[in-house]
Amino acid sequence: METMESLTTFFGWCSIINMGFLLYSATFLMLGRNWAVKMYSKFYGISEEAATNELFRFVATYKIMAIIFSIVPYFALKIMA
Repeated sequence: METMESLTTFFGWCSIINMGFLLYSATFLMLGRNWAVKMYSKFYGISEEAATNELFRFVATYKIMAIIFSIVPYFALKIMA
């Protein structure tokens, strides 16, 4: 059963780290949106509207992936234990 406990701990920390990064990214985009959009649009040579869409799409995709690959396994292991 130590393997289950180790996996639960692992996925718990993965969830915390992922949610922390998501919170940091979302806060950064809310507070520094204009700067991030201008930098991103110049770096990739796209319009500011497209850059805005891409940045928010990144945050949305990251949130979904964090939920699927770290939070759901954590709760599944907690239920099994």
